[in-house]
Parts: sequence; C-alpha cells; structure tokens
Amino acid sequence: MKKRFFLLAFLMLQILSAQKKLDLNYYLPQNVTYNPNIPKPIDIIGHEVGEWHVSHDKLQFYMKALANASDRISIENRGETYEGRPLLLLTITSPKNQANIENIRQTHVVNTTKNTDITNQPIVVYQGFSIHGNEPSGANAGLAYAYYLAAAQGAEIETLLDNMVILMDPAFNPDGIQRFAHWANSNKSKNLNPDGNDREYHETWPNGRTNHYWFDMNRDWLPVQLPESKARINTFHKWLPNILTDHHEMGTNSTFFFQPGEPTRVHPLTPSLNQKLTAEIGTYHAKAFDEIGSLYYSEENYDDYYYGKGSTFPDVNGSIGILFEQGSSRGHVQESENGILTFPFTIRNQFTAALSTIEAANNMRSKILNYQKDFYNNAKNEAAKNKTKAIIFGDSKDAAKTWHLAEILNRHKIKFNKLKNDVNLNGKEYKKDASYVVPMNQKNYQLINAMFEKRTTFTDSLFYDISAWTFPLAFNLDYTETSSLSNLGEEVKELKPLIGSLTGNSNYAYLFEWNEYYSPRALNTILEAGLRAKVGKEPFTVEGKSYDYGTIMVPVQNQRLNKQELQQFMLKIAQDNNLKITAVGTGLTKGIDLGSNEFDPIKKQQVGLLVGNGVTYADAGEIWHLFDQRYNMKITKLDTDYFSRVDLSRYTALIVPSIYGNALDKNAVAKIKDWVKAGGTLIAYRNAAYWLNSNEIMKINFKKDSAIVAKNIPFDKRRDFRGAQVTGGAIFEAKLDRSHPINYGYKNNTLPLFRNTNIYITPDKNSYNNPIQYTSNPLLSGYISEENLAVLKNSVPFKTSGYGKGQVILFTDNTNFRAFWFGTNKLLMNAIYFGKMM
Repeated sequence: MKKRFFLLAFLMLQILSAQKKLDLNYYLPQNVTYNPNIPKPIDIIGHEVGEWHVSHDKLQFYMKALANASDRISIENRGETYEGRPLLLLTITSPKNQANIENIRQTHVVNTTKNTDITNQPIVVYQGFSIHGNEPSGANAGLAYAYYLAAAQGAEIETLLDNMVILMDPAFNPDGIQRFAHWANSNKSKNLNPDGNDREYHETWPNGRTNHYWFDMNRDWLPVQLPESKARINTFHKWLPNILTDHHEMGTNSTFFFQPGEPTRVHPLTPSLNQKLTAEIGTYHAKAFDEIGSLYYSEENYDDYYYGKGSTFPDVNGSIGILFEQGSSRGHVQESENGILTFPFTIRNQFTAALSTIEAANNMRSKILNYQKDFYNNAKNEAAKNKTKAIIFGDSKDAAKTWHLAEILNRHKIKFNKLKNDVNLNGKEYKKDASYVVPMNQKNYQLINAMFEKRTTFTDSLFYDISAWTFPLAFNLDYTETSSLSNLGEEVKELKPLIGSLTGNSNYAYLFEWNEYYSPRALNTILEAGLRAKVGKEPFTVEGKSYDYGTIMVPVQNQRLNKQELQQFMLKIAQDNNLKITAVGTGLTKGIDLGSNEFDPIKKQQVGLLVGNGVTYADAGEIWHLFDQRYNMKITKLDTDYFSRVDLSRYTALIVPSIYGNALDKNAVAKIKDWVKAGGTLIAYRNAAYWLNSNEIMKINFKKDSAIVAKNIPFDKRRDFRGAQVTGGAIFEAKLDRSHPINYGYKNNTLPLFRNTNIYITPDKNSYNNPIQYTSNPLLSGYISEENLAVLKNSVPFKTSGYGKGQVILFTDNTNFRAFWFGTNKLLMNAIYFGKMM
C-alpha cells in the first residue's frame, strides 16, 4: 500500500512537471526550422496546445490568424451550425498552387473522367477533425498541425505542398466541441487528477458528442440532413479528394487504431484495391508510431460498411476514407491500462497520424490519382453493361417527400430527370409532377447503387452501424428499376422549391389531404391561429374529387376570420406547405357528408418531450429536430432532473423516447399515470416498452425466441456469436390497416419500417387492434439473424390502449431515425393529433 502511494505521488509529480514544461515542440518534428513570422497557437489562444481544451471560438480565431499570416493558406466560411458557428475550411498548398487554385481544382475533377496526364497534378487530401465534440484530441491537434503546415521551412515541406492540396476542416462539429471544451475546462483542477471517478471525466447529459439537436453527425455523410454535413458534402463533391481522414477517439483503455478495419466487414461496392491502398497508407502510420513509441493496431473491430460515415463515404466515391481512433483522456489526464494517459499525448498521436497521411499521399501520389481515375472509368463500364437503365421514384400523393429525396441526390451531384408523362409501372402510379427518373449511366453510378440497393446476404454477421439504408424505402416512395429510358424527361438542372395552390374562394369549407409530408405543419399553423379544423375518418368524394382517410376540413362559418381573411390565410397555408387545398361549395358528398359525425374536431396540441439522464439522447434529439425544424411546432423539453415538479396538466401529449435504468422514479411514474387517466396521450418508443409493462401502464405480451445456445463456438469467438444476434439496423415490411388513425396519410397497404431493436410484441387476438403488423416475409434489406427473423414475422411494432380517459401509444422502433427516415415521420404526427381517436 505504501509503495503504491509513493508510485502514484511520483506519477503525479511527473504529470505536473510535464504540464509545466509543455510547449509546441512536444508535437512538432525537430529536424526542420519554422518561420518566426507565423503566429504560434499560444500567441492567439493564450495557452499551449493541450494545456486547456481549445474552445471553438479560439480555434477559429487561430485559423483565421494563420490564413492572414501565411501565403500557403486560404480560408473560407461555408455556412453556419444551428448555433451560428462558422463552418471553416482551410485550403493549404504552396503559394504557387494558391495562385492557380481554381484551375487546379477543375483539372483535378476533369481527371476523374478523362484520360489526362497526371504527372504534375497535385493530389488532394481532405483532413477533418473531431466530428464527435467530446473526442477533442483531433481538433486540438489541428492547432499544431496547421501551424506546422504554415511555418515549417525547407525543401521537404515545399516539395510536399507543391505536390498536394490539403483541405483542412479544423472542426467537423463546432457546437459539440464548444460544449465539451466548456465541460472539461470548467472541471479542470490546478493539480491534475487522473482518477477516472473525478467529475471532469463524467459529462452531463447529453454530452458533447453531438451537434445542437443531439445528432451523431458521423452518420450523416450520405443522408446529408444537417448544416454541417451540407457544407462538407459540398466541399467533397467540389474537390473529389483522393484521401479523406476522420480523426476520432475511443475508450480510455485503448491505444490508437488506423484503417483498414475488419477485412470481412467491407461493403461489396468498395473496390478491393481501395483496401490494399488503405493498407499501404497504413504502413506509413505504423512507421511514424514506431518512431515515437506509441502503441497502435489495425484490421480489427471497425468496419467499412455503412457509407454514411466519414471514413466510408469516400470509398464509394473513388476516394480513400481513413478512420483514426485515439484512446481518449476525456479530460486532461486519466489513468488507463496503458499507464497515465495525458491529453497532450493523445494530441501528439493525432498530429502524428495527420503527418503520416500526407507523407503517404505524397509518396503514393501517382498510384492514388490513377486509382481514382480508374474507379470512375470502371463505374462507367459497369453502368453500360447494367440491364437497369434508370430508376423511377415518386409518390403520387406526396410531392414534398419525393422532392426531398431529389434534394439529397442533388447534393451528391447525382443527375436526375423529370418524368416525361404519368405512367403506371408494375401496379405503381407515377405522376410527372411528383416523380423523378435517375439514369444509371452517369459518373456517380456506384453512389446511386449504394443509395438504392437492397441487400439481404452478407459475408459477416457483425456490423459497427446499420446494415441497410435503402433511400426510397426510408422515404416510403414507390420506385421501379426499368430497362428503358422512354420515360426520361428533361434533366433537372435546378431543383426549384415546390409551390402549393388553392383552387378558389369558398363559402363552405376548405379540404386538404393528409398524405403530403407537410400536412401536419399546415394543421399546426391552422390550430395555432385559433381556427377550427376537423378530420374525416372515412373516404368520400365531393365535386368530382376523391378524398382518403384523414382528410382535413376547415369550415368557413363560425371562424375567427371572415370569409375573405380565411381565404387569404388558406392560400398562404397552401403556399408555405406545398399543399393543394381545395375550396368546396357543398357539404353533400358520396360517402360521409362534411357535416357528418365521422368528422372529428382536432384540438390544438401542447407536447412535452422527456429528456435528460436515462433518456437516449439521439432519439430525443431526432424528435426535437422533427418538431422544431420540419414542422415548426413548439415542443417542451422536460428534464428528468425536475420532471417530478412539472405540472403536466398543460400538456396534451407526452413523448417518452427510449429510456434506460431508473430514468423516472416512482413519484414521476405516479404523476404520469394520473395525467394519462385524466385524458393525456402518452407516446413511448423502443425500450420504453419494458418501462410501460413493468409499471402496469400498458399490458404487453412480448414475443420471445427459444433460447439461443452456442454450439461449437470457441471462447475467443463468443463476442461474435452474441453480436450476430444484434439487429443493428435493417428494413422490414409491415402491412397496414389504413382505416386506423395511426395510418392516416399513407396510400399503400404496406410500409417499410426501420428497426434496430430486438423488441417483439405478440399481436392482439382482435385483428383491428393490429393496424401495423409485420408480414410473414418481412425482410426488405439488411441483416437480421435467422432466429430473430423467425420471431419478428407477424409480430406488431405498434400497440395502443386506453388508460382511464387517456391513451397510451407504443412504437417498438424509431420512426424518426437520423432525420432522413421521412417515410415514417407521419406516424408520430398521427399519434399526436389523432391519438384520442384510437
């Protein structure tokens, strides 16, 4: 015990001594001279790199100062985060190249499609740091790295910059970096404490990993739903870099990882040569880490499958994506299995990997440039051989949802065309004003395949992330692969916003269908204005037009606006929400008349959302984003810390995202029960199913598989055996009862659902209580084990039941996944507005 005390004391003295002596030389190569006219980080931010966690404001100040001082660096602001922070990009190359930078860019892009001479063409490397804000060593390493590129002198660095254009993104996630820096710095002690129990190493919910709306932005490279993603994807396609590096952190007891990852977990669309080149680049990393004595590993754990990650997205775009993972100090210094792990040490490793990347790029320049050229040439040849010549997608009743998928294609520089005429293909109706055609014979052929393919067979049963993301299924759009280009209309050069319309002035009522994506936003605006609206529970036909379940009626009489004011209001509603609103002059219909009791009044909603400790922040953030950004609906975030003191009577609905542990104590549970009994609508997601059942709020019969027993599985493969039972994210088909209020606004009798849980519910004995039910052959795309698939068949992902005067609604899976699962967003809106009708 005495020896251990003296050892810890000695280590602490070493830590303090190292901290006092810390300067930029700890990171920099010492075999070069540095330009004294270039400011060091300490000159601008006021402390040495690694002494404190750099905040984003200081980080941007330093990058701007470097750009002002160095003729090697230009800087641009590509937009803003949700919190208004700039999305900076540094372009770093030799002064000679800077003077000719646009010509270099254009020539580089042309090289990908034409047989041009690349002898003197620079290689392009895109290096990005800390997309997860609480993985800060990357962004902090960027300070020293940018200084080195600006200030290092000599023939070696000058030749390298002549041969290379470096696109440096110093902060993939400005909002998260700012949030985490505040946490780590505000909990730092003068006497650095490596005890992992210290508050410094235990962030508060939701922590700094995410952006403003709590999204993991390293999953958004393909969907491109967030402002940060839009900026970097625009940069990627503008430049088509040859290498893209993504600097992360992992658990404190880990060392340093660089790709390639697990060989069996590479997406089949990624060329094998991509992985060989990645491995060759890896030899440069290994050499650099050997020189400084840092432990590392490769070809383990991490995969190259989901193309929505920064290290994998480049692989389907003719580039080479590389993931770096550094064991994290999570603060300034922490005990680990590998000794005392200091923040400066983690920074030095990231800095080292950044340098070894550009060394590899410089030495492998011709090989990598030719690889990119061959990638696109091979894609062109494959496209020509493919029997599928085009993909048509659309929704005849939802132009907005269709438009948003086209918007993603547009961001990825995928060409698409208008549909020439209305057509019916394989029983699917495509309207020319609500459909698009994607010709396969184009440059981004492989990216189209990655976005539209369905895949159900795999070489490995383990996935670091989701195994399926088929975009038309995510959007719940009809789509058809066709061998003909006969329906190809003119190319869409500019994707113009949709325009809504109002047919005229009415003295009776205005009608709009619930199918359009922005119908809920329109309804919310109507109710917020104090106007009355009703929903039709049956189909009907009036004045020659048919209307489906869930049609919204706004009567003209007895409103707070007069006839003319209401007409102008409804016109603005139509224009703002891309709706076609019809003015009708009679209530007499075929079917339910407009004055029928089958039209129910809809109340203005006031919604609460449970957040805080014990709540899955990503699920909560997706709901917050949906309300705030998509539907312009107010939603009150109620934290578990003070939930017991909240008066719930003001809320019409309460959403409980997936929860874990003891998120809510018995007093909070009692409060919720009383509120539901009094008439509230409780909407719960995913793991909250167990919470509902255990607290007797909803009786749930869980469907379980027979015990899965490992047979002939050796000890060192036990994790693989367990991992194969994880449903990490796949797409399944459910059949719908469209007469049920939960399904209002859906035109098809089936719906693709995203699932990443193993929660299975036995269907109710009464069929009308199973409005959403998985089919007997449900797998559409992605991986699920045979055992879990057998349990999933014919189970139900939705359940609702009365509780006193209120209603309890459960979804076993996420209907708002990563903001791009447009196809099921309406299920939550239906639960909000029509829950009382269930």
